[in-house]
Amino acid sequence: MDFLTVLLLALIQALTEFLPISSSAHLFLAGEWYGSGYQGLIFDLGLHLGTLVAVLVYFRRDWIALALAAWRWRPGTPMNDEQRTLLGLTLATIPGGLAALALGDAGATALRTYLVIGCTQIVFGTLLWYAFSRAGRSTRGERSLSVGQALVVGCAQALALIPGVSRSGITMTAGLFLGLERQAAARFSFLLAVPITAAAGLHGVMELMKAGNDTDVGSFWLGAAISAVAGWFCIHFFLSVIRSIGMLPFFLYRLGLGLLLLWFAFSPVATATQ
Repeated sequence: MDFLTVLLLALIQALTEFLPISSSAHLFLAGEWYGSGYQGLIFDLGLHLGTLVAVLVYFRRDWIALALAAWRWRPGTPMNDEQRTLLGLTLATIPGGLAALALGDAGATALRTYLVIGCTQIVFGTLLWYAFSRAGRSTRGERSLSVGQALVVGCAQALALIPGVSRSGITMTAGLFLGLERQAAARFSFLLAVPITAAAGLHGVMELMKAGNDTDVGSFWLGAAISAVAGWFCIHFFLSVIRSIGMLPFFLYRLGLGLLLLWFAFSPVATATQ
């Protein structure tokens, strides 16, 4: 894979992983429209490995505080907010992991179609915009979530295996419906990205090491490095502007993209050119 292709896909991953517009959908569409064809699930997982590094670095203080809180907990003592949050994050990862095992690589790839992505962009983009609009007066922080409520967000995260849903979008939607303040919902979404993205990245590395795999090793790691750097800036940008710009621009983008993809899916002229 040439450098410009890797650069383009890594920047798209960094932007779309943290903006609520679906990274898996945009990576598929980039490959289709750029002319290189779909680059494969293993390369995608390498890009996700890069954005995992971005989340870990950006929220390093949160993760250190959570780790220290877990170290201090003793059986039989009540959990504090940090300990409960860490337990919630851990349990919330389980539904997505089980769904990924059930779907498999072949199932995930089969869902990458214009019809699926068009529908999910519109439906879940509308849900996010509605949830964000009704959460204007909330002041509830992410540490206030109960373990059960975190598990609800985790179940929502499992839906993000469907391209176009958006992992960050659906988890923010669930958090907002549970009463979280807007930035708190975004922060919890980013923290929740770590366990499942780490599992996905590890899976990608293991697949990369298998004999007979045709993914270019240099492109895999270069893409991961670029998406890590760009991802850090994207997190900072999104958390900085979420209060001022809201979700309307993302909703309008998702609506427009969804309608375009549905036209591609059903138009005889567009279908003939695929």
